Amino acid sequence: MARPQPLPWVHAAFLLCLLGLGRAIKIPMDLSQPPTITKQSVKDHIVDPRDNILIECEAKGNPAPSFHWTRNSKFFNVAKDPRVSMRRRSGTLVIDFRSGGRPEEYEGEYQCFARNKFGTALSNRIHLQVSKSPLWPKENLDPVVVQEGAPLTLQCNPPPGLPSPVIFWMSSSMEPIPQDKRVSQGHNGDLYFSNVMVQDMQTDYSCNARFHFTHTIQQKNPFTLKVLTNHPYNDSSLRNHPDMYSARGVAERTPSFLYPPGTTSSQMVLRGMDLLLECIASGVPTPDIAWYKKGGDLPSDKAKFENFNKALRITNVSEEDSGEYFCLASNKMGSTRRTISVRVKAAPYWLDEPKNLILAPGEDGRLVCRANGNPKPTVQWMVNGEPLQSAPPNPNREVAGDTIIFRDTQISSRAVYQCNTSNEHGYLLANAFVSVLDVPPRMLSPRNQLIRVILYNRTRLDCPFFGSPIPTLRWFKNGQGSNLDGGNYHVYENGSLEIKMIRKEDQGIYTCVATNILGKAENQVRLEVKDPTRIYRMPEDQVAKRGTTVQLECRVKHDPSLKLTVSWLKDDEPLYIGNRMKKEDDSLTIFGVAERDQGSYTCIASTELDQDLAKAYLTVLGRPDRPRDLELTDLAERSVRLTWIPGDDNNSPITDYVVQFEEDQFQPGVWHDHSKFPGSVNSAVLQLSPYVNYQFRVIAVNEVGSSHPSLPSERYRTSGAAPESNPSDVKGEGSRKNNMEITWTPMNATSAFGPNLRYIVKWRRRETRETWNNVTVWGSRYVVGQTPVYVPYEIRVQAENDFGKGPEPDTVIGYSGEDYPRAAPTDVKIRVLNSTAISLQWNRVYPDTVQGQLREYRAYYWRESSLLKSLWVSQKRQQASFPGDRLRGVVPRLFPYSSYKLEMVVANGRGDGPRSETKEFTTPEGVPSAPRRFRVRQPSLQTINLEWDHPEHPNGILTGYSLRYVPFNGTKLGKQVVENFSPNQTKFTVQRADPVSRYRFTLSARTQVGTGEAVTEESPASPNEATPTAAYTNNRAKADFTTQGWFIGLMCAIALLVLILLIVCFIKRSRGGKYPVREKKDVPLGPEDPKEEDGSFDYSDEDNKPLQGSQTSLDGTIKQQESDDSLVDYGEGGEGQFNEDGSFIGQYTVRKDKEETEGNESSEATSPVNAIYSLA
Repeated sequence: MARPQPLPWVHAAFLLCLLGLGRAIKIPMDLSQPPTITKQSVKDHIVDPRDNILIECEAKGNPAPSFHWTRNSKFFNVAKDPRVSMRRRSGTLVIDFRSGGRPEEYEGEYQCFARNKFGTALSNRIHLQVSKSPLWPKENLDPVVVQEGAPLTLQCNPPPGLPSPVIFWMSSSMEPIPQDKRVSQGHNGDLYFSNVMVQDMQTDYSCNARFHFTHTIQQKNPFTLKVLTNHPYNDSSLRNHPDMYSARGVAERTPSFLYPPGTTSSQMVLRGMDLLLECIASGVPTPDIAWYKKGGDLPSDKAKFENFNKALRITNVSEEDSGEYFCLASNKMGSTRRTISVRVKAAPYWLDEPKNLILAPGEDGRLVCRANGNPKPTVQWMVNGEPLQSAPPNPNREVAGDTIIFRDTQISSRAVYQCNTSNEHGYLLANAFVSVLDVPPRMLSPRNQLIRVILYNRTRLDCPFFGSPIPTLRWFKNGQGSNLDGGNYHVYENGSLEIKMIRKEDQGIYTCVATNILGKAENQVRLEVKDPTRIYRMPEDQVAKRGTTVQLECRVKHDPSLKLTVSWLKDDEPLYIGNRMKKEDDSLTIFGVAERDQGSYTCIASTELDQDLAKAYLTVLGRPDRPRDLELTDLAERSVRLTWIPGDDNNSPITDYVVQFEEDQFQPGVWHDHSKFPGSVNSAVLQLSPYVNYQFRVIAVNEVGSSHPSLPSERYRTSGAAPESNPSDVKGEGSRKNNMEITWTPMNATSAFGPNLRYIVKWRRRETRETWNNVTVWGSRYVVGQTPVYVPYEIRVQAENDFGKGPEPDTVIGYSGEDYPRAAPTDVKIRVLNSTAISLQWNRVYPDTVQGQLREYRAYYWRESSLLKSLWVSQKRQQASFPGDRLRGVVPRLFPYSSYKLEMVVANGRGDGPRSETKEFTTPEGVPSAPRRFRVRQPSLQTINLEWDHPEHPNGILTGYSLRYVPFNGTKLGKQVVENFSPNQTKFTVQRADPVSRYRFTLSARTQVGTGEAVTEESPASPNEATPTAAYTNNRAKADFTTQGWFIGLMCAIALLVLILLIVCFIKRSRGGKYPVREKKDVPLGPEDPKEEDGSFDYSDEDNKPLQGSQTSLDGTIKQQESDDSLVDYGEGGEGQFNEDGSFIGQYTVRKDKEETEGNESSEATSPVNAIYSLA
């Protein structure tokens, strides 16, 4: 990223400022002085007839000047015309038409005179004209008949307007006429056709004139073209022909010029104006235009080509632009040249404009009036508006051509002199007064000004003054030293001191002293030097993908005593900070970059005194623009060439083009990918299928993504043919036991090749050599009926359309429908592998009994009961599948210590066969699951109470519990203690060895097989320790909370209220009332005495009593029997496939199951009693 160079206008402005410093000193307005014109209308003053006329003339002087006007060189009496007035303290004329009148009556040449007792100043001669927009004359235009390929000019001839109207061509429906190098509008407004094509008569042509002042548009009656041609326009093969003219029978010819006619012409232009040269040529093919200058090159800095190279414009013409220019019109048939001789003339322009002259009595001076032009202008001097020759003689004045010399000037010499220099192309008028004063020096600016300036800059200290004779001015620093002039300092005529490069030591107080023979005056300026503002970390050029985030840095150093402002420009315009942008002191962040964010970003760091700027360019990589102007050429039976114009790649090169097609017969409106081409091409030959009405579109792809699809091309239909392929994926399968359904994938539009696509379906039983059955189908399915069960068939499907049949199809083997197997596996043997798995072995069934394809052998098994008599179990059937023709398998995930029953079947595609003989087996004991609800309570600092419930799944006869606990304090562990308990013990109290240590307890249950899963809890932390774990905190809070006396009392009161509520409800039901929740039950609600256990109350009604057939578990809870119990809920899988080696035998998983919940948990969520206790 480069720091931008200072702008050229900065240098220009500084140079203009320096030029201004050398100008003559102005007289303060409190001193007597002749008039000076300060404002006036332009020389050619065109006004709007709908508005009042304003002719400006303002002047200054002391005393204030009076004004009068001349019109057409005669005195214009403003007072006599009621419509004309003059503004107060001004000479500006106002002509008011609100009460009527015609503005055209006031056209003419006006001149303003400003006069006081010291002289008269004159304005320019102001030519007043009223804008005109005359109506277009109505005319009936006959149709223009022209032969295709011939040249044509449609003349506009607009009505003359003031100023001249802007001309443009449109159709009568206000659509712009497209212009190119063949059809274009000339500078004179006419519309030129280098050669006429048949498509030019698709529209009409109307010339329009827009008038500036009235803002109106007038339209000429439209031209209608009739083009005589040898070929119709809709012949696409000729329209797309590479040599279109010869293909359409249009004779080719060499170029000739339509405008201007001929091969030579001359043109005159005034200095400073624009030179416009035109060459509009006809020819077939359309000629190209090139421009040259004889004996040299075109001025590259001022020349530009317009109107498709048919016009050459040279701006700000000077004398060196004179000479011979020629344009060359050429096509493949030849070329022709036209020469234009250019002469540059000049209206007068200043070489030395006269300036006001301020003299003291007795001083000498001169007024100089030098101008140049072509032809050479003449100079005429006037004094106070009168020719100098007719003015009273003045012995102190001498006229020497363009100079007036004054010697020994006296007070009587005060006057305003006019210099008028003119030639045939224009004139210049300048006023310059001679003022004779006797004034001591005086300062014109405020005293003791503070000037702050940036280090190393060039600066100027102003000290405006006045005096007559003109005083001499000297500058001093800090009240001492010699006059400051020379070296790093320069003093200008108007009193300003320039310091060419400011340094730190230049800071201080500067004094300016003005002196003449009448006295002296002084003033002081205090100069402060500030550090410059600099961007030390500039934004860098970046390339970003659309949607990403970009940050542009801009870090600044500045003088701390100055206020810093950082602003941003985008493409040299102020940046609008929207909601996707974030501006900070040292950066600009753009979120979700979009294509519109691309451009140059300029960071401007500015203070009151200076600024620094740095620029970076952000390039946004976006998806390409859509391709356009699709064209089909080289049309053949099976191919076509598609050409397109690529869209903008949006800074990421196009890598691929995807060509898609759509057809209107099988899937209208659905686009399919046809082919893919590299991003370097924009034309490709596409291979086509017969009998498809194609339409194409193109998608461009780059690294960022895909463009929108192009607009579709025109359609192209290929001729038909017999199919060259047959349908795929042919199958024969039975949907019933006595049929066979033949299916296939239908052919698409590009493989149909013709109308009325159909399919010839043939079939016969395999290896019978019977004749083929056949049928013609228009769909994609045919069902053969009355077939034997599961026999093989040979199948063929052949495509056919109106042009013929496809190739001979391949033969496919299919099968008729299956029936249920007739036999079951025999000699089923079971071997128990462990407490959760068995292995099976059986004899296979005979193939003819399968009646279909053998899918699998399947074992159905269910848990009949637990060997623990008090444990209720689910008897839901489970299954294990053994795919294929196998003889053995493994059934995993069984419950230990249980009785099971098992049956086996064989299955085909139709379903299961008959079941085998039922087998019974039992599983041995396993290890138990973890004890439930292990609770650790600390009623005091000396003891810890432990409680637990029996395991949810004992998996055998419990032999006891093992408890291991160890004290710890931080990371220090004490000695581990092991305790063994009987199977019926569910409580234990630990005496603490010290009140500081905590304990970690691990509890597990045992059977004869071994120790089961363990559960671990920790004792609570003491108050001065860190917060305990979340799990234990909840347990301890619940224990402490529920053992408080106030809580027990509150629960007793709630129980009593509930009891009273139930009694009231019972009485209401006895009297015929309805209890809203239990209205569907017949059993009355009977309360039981509440029990107190661990600070809580349990309520149970008859709905919570064990159901008939329920069994009580070892821990005393009720197990409800439900028929929909699933082994999956116990951690068993549902259906599964297993290897013979039993590799799927897994660890028994303990999960609480919804059917084995505690019996004291009610299943009625809507009961009001349950709702109350859920809150408690």
